[in-house]
Amino acid sequence: MIRVEAVWMAVAPVDMRAGMDSLMARVVEVFGAVHPHHAYCFTNRRANRVKVLVHDGLGLWLSMRRLHQGRFAWAAMSEERELLLSRTQFDALVLGLPWQRLGEAAVITLV
Repeated sequence: MIRVEAVWMAVAPVDMRAGMDSLMARVVEVFGAVHPHHAYCFTNRRANRVKVLVHDGLGLWLSMRRLHQGRFAWAAMSEERELLLSRTQFDALVLGLPWQRLGEAAVITLV
């Protein structure tokens, strides 16, 4: 239904009371612009909630997911303010699974 070509993760936590306009301003601050068919993921300090902002080319969609137990596996604070996720990594992220272990990070190169 909604085409998403790229999924971005904002590393720094945000206030989950933030609405669409506040998150859009955060996307412009961190990513430079809100691009059509891109999704932007945010979490709170406890990493038990995720909000995803999607620009579908005509308007914006905002969704939220909360874990009742545990935490979302979020990127650690580093020099990078944002990360590009693959679709597989995003699917694992919203399920609360360790998405960092998918893709190139799962390749074994040393025995």
